[in-house]
Amino acid sequence: MTNRLTGLLNIKYPLIQAGMVWCSGWKLASAVSNAGGLGTLGSGSMYPEVLREHIQKMKKNTDHPFAVNIPLLYKHSEANIRVVLEEDVKIVITSAGNPAKYTAALKEKGITVLHVVANAKFALKAQDSGVDAIIFEGFEAGGHNGREETTTMVLLETLRPLIQLPLIAAGGIGNGRTMFAMMCMGADGVQIGSRFVATPEASAHQAFKEKVIEIFEGDTRLLLKKVSPTRMITNSFAQRVMEFEDRGATKLEMIELLSTGRSRKGMFEGDMEEGELEIGQIASTINALTPAADLVKKFIDEYREALDDINENEAYQI
Repeated sequence: MTNRLTGLLNIKYPLIQAGMVWCSGWKLASAVSNAGGLGTLGSGSMYPEVLREHIQKMKKNTDHPFAVNIPLLYKHSEANIRVVLEEDVKIVITSAGNPAKYTAALKEKGITVLHVVANAKFALKAQDSGVDAIIFEGFEAGGHNGREETTTMVLLETLRPLIQLPLIAAGGIGNGRTMFAMMCMGADGVQIGSRFVATPEASAHQAFKEKVIEIFEGDTRLLLKKVSPTRMITNSFAQRVMEFEDRGATKLEMIELLSTGRSRKGMFEGDMEEGELEIGQIASTINALTPAADLVKKFIDEYREALDDINENEAYQI
């Protein structure tokens, strides 16, 4: 499977594992890279020396390309950029901030830069800043999200005539058939987040992984729109967020509610009621823990099955 994304990243399959806070350490990222996708370290939950340790372990456990995701909204993002440069990382995915801030400096060092966006305005800004590819994330996705609540499919239709760079679809993609659909519509590849949370290799707490398997359709909500829109499971903490939002709480009040390390408490320490549990809508279709390498293979097998169905089934011929 060769296209302009696999060529850009030197990977076998056009499949990127998302860099998720508290979930995407070296064990998960190296397993995905070794299976032919692009494994990604999620540095949002890592201080610089922790990130350095994970990068060094990645290099010991895979000879294949990997990326580091750096959310630019965190105060330690600049220090993590320095670590990436010092450790000679070849691919960086920036998100949650202005790509123009670091893209030129990264590319000057020969680093391939991808940027995550949730709307057309920022996709065009990312293209103008000189990034090499754009990951567009629909509001179905978990974690930080777009205020516009645009779906992945609509974003793809919006961006395709505007963007000349490789486009990677993210949000609501949980199997190979969905991957096939996105690429039929013009995406060059996909980024998968939530599905990789439910793997033995993910660094999330076991209780969070089990919760992801248990939830049903409608059990996630897009909240915290005054601060940074975030999709999460509706537990006791999320209910409190909704109560704050319903009474018109200020942005400062929302920040104070978040200031006690809620995401770490939930996803990493396993507090299923008072922690922030970030996950995408696709979690309602996940019913088992699956090794990361097996997941990559399953995605590609399902993609090929969908392609065969289209080619062989007369019902699809017009």
